[in-house]
Amino acid sequence: LEVLRLNPGFGTRLRPLTLTVPKPLVEFANKPMILHQIEALVQAGVTDIVLAVNYRPENMAAFIEKYQKELNVSITFSVETEPLGTAGPLALAAEILGKDDSPFFVLNSDVICEFPFNELVQFHKSHGGEGTILVTRVDEPSKYGVVVNKQNSTQIDRFVEKPQKFVSNKINAGLYIFNPAILKRIQPVPTSIETEVFPFMAEEGQLHSMELPGFWMDVGQPKDFLTGVGLYLTSVHKKTPKALATGPSFVGNVLVDPTATIGENCKIGPNVVIGPNVVVGDGVRLQRTVLLEGAEVKDHAWLHSTIVGWRSTVGRWARTEGVTVTGDDVQISDEIYLNGAKILPHKSISTNVPEPKIIL
Repeated sequence: LEVLRLNPGFGTRLRPLTLTVPKPLVEFANKPMILHQIEALVQAGVTDIVLAVNYRPENMAAFIEKYQKELNVSITFSVETEPLGTAGPLALAAEILGKDDSPFFVLNSDVICEFPFNELVQFHKSHGGEGTILVTRVDEPSKYGVVVNKQNSTQIDRFVEKPQKFVSNKINAGLYIFNPAILKRIQPVPTSIETEVFPFMAEEGQLHSMELPGFWMDVGQPKDFLTGVGLYLTSVHKKTPKALATGPSFVGNVLVDPTATIGENCKIGPNVVIGPNVVVGDGVRLQRTVLLEGAEVKDHAWLHSTIVGWRSTVGRWARTEGVTVTGDDVQISDEIYLNGAKILPHKSISTNVPEPKIIL
């Protein structure tokens, strides 16, 4: 089995984190985002992974080298000289993806879920069509493009963009499996698989959908990243509760790296991730917050809906909320209030930011 992983764009939606680290390597629940997918793929028997990128991949080379060896998988880059959309990269990587008759996966890079790849392979082979899309149910389908199935069938009938009246509540989850025959439909030019390939496959009765069990989130921007952390930790709680922190300081689901140190009389959780070598002072309150490697939160700070970047410091009695995100090596002074601040790397903040704002 092969896989093509689409890394669209330059991670601009997840800035300021992606100004320092390529988006696939930003840690989600103390593990690079890309590694969640790679580990699940290897468990499903994938041997070749192609990363479609449109930026220079040198800054990912050390990561790739390490995990190729550890996981015994081949990882190669397919570098686009111009952005090719969501279909063009398949044509660019056709030599690897079409090297035999076996189906291959295509994944969007920002998706986090329980990755049921084995079930997807079985389902795909059982219906005999050219492609399968994983779909997930949403509460407000009018915000999305929805997938409409033929009656009492997994076969996809059509796609409806932002329907004003109810036709379906299932949306494309950004995870697919295809037979190599799909490669004949695509040229290595900018192409959207969702609008320029899927509708024709559906018309020909070649496209099916499988409903994704469990949670799903596109974590490509900070507010969704934090929501995704909550969903992921709920899943960990169900499957491997021993991985989560316990004790009088913790409320709800909290993941703590063993190298982190936490002070006395703290109240941490729910939905908090504390990374390697993080230092949390005394009397700190954390909710819906991620502290990346080497961050420090000083005594009595109060953080809600916040991502603290690598090696950044939050001062004593500071208060942050409203999806505040600091880049790498940011210093926030004591007793500062931040609401929805996005702070670029290497900045020192000594005045309040009461309204959402980018600090350049």
